Amino acid sequence: QELRPKSLDIKQEELGDMVEKEMASTSEAIEDAVRRIEEMMSQARNESSGVKLEVNERILNSCTDLMKAIRLLVTTSTNLQKEIVESGRGAATTQEFYAKNSRWTEGLISASKAVGWGATQLVESADRVVLHTGKYEELIVCSHEIAASTAQLVAASKVKAEKSSRNLARLQECSRNVNEMAANVVASTKSGQEQIEEKDTMDFSGMSLIKLKKEEMETQVKVLELEKQLEGERVRLGELRKQHYVLAGGCDHAPEDEEAKPAPAPRRGILKKPPIAQKP
Repeated sequence: QELRPKSLDIKQEELGDMVEKEMASTSEAIEDAVRRIEEMMSQARNESSGVKLEVNERILNSCTDLMKAIRLLVTTSTNLQKEIVESGRGAATTQEFYAKNSRWTEGLISASKAVGWGATQLVESADRVVLHTGKYEELIVCSHEIAASTAQLVAASKVKAEKSSRNLARLQECSRNVNEMAANVVASTKSGQEQIEEKDTMDFSGMSLIKLKKEEMETQVKVLELEKQLEGERVRLGELRKQHYVLAGGCDHAPEDEEAKPAPAPRRGILKKPPIAQKP
């Protein structure tokens, strides 16, 4: 009993209540997200027109479809969870079942929180995009996060469910639908971004030769700065993912002595001279 994993913030006898509260909280977050998207749609129609209105409507419609898919996913997940408890608890109470399977219960709570959080973040990103204060890339990242948290919820439910369960089959179908709707958000976001950028085409026809050369050099400097920044952000992303994996319990510690080392540079003496056609 002492060696069993315990949650850091709640007691085991409270796990059952926490599951129900988190599922209800996730449902409320999704309902609120749907309402906010409808308000944004109305606001966009009043404050924008032309290409921007078309782009905003397409993005918000895809976000609405995604929210509806998530809502159905959560409902189906709740039904499956009740089925799992009823078939597995025997003579024990629901609370005792959750306490006995505390590791699984904590995974279910974590997955539910991730889904609700992803939905909230998506709506906030969409709001900023419609108001032209946010970035299209935020919507794309949020869509990927929702797809990942959906997979986490399905995996947590699948562990205890019977393979022949109809609710499990429905949940897997809902998961595929969420992934499809998330992909639609990404597609509508990218196409909308391209439309907006095409509208603001660059015109250099009125520039002098000296002005063009100056602009070219400044752009080259900016490209180098962005490439360096991109490399640094990729390293940071790798470290964040590694720490996330550690905190999620995937491993006890990150191996410090097994970090990727750059491959040694080849000795010039053994390289053959490339043909002229291959020279840069």
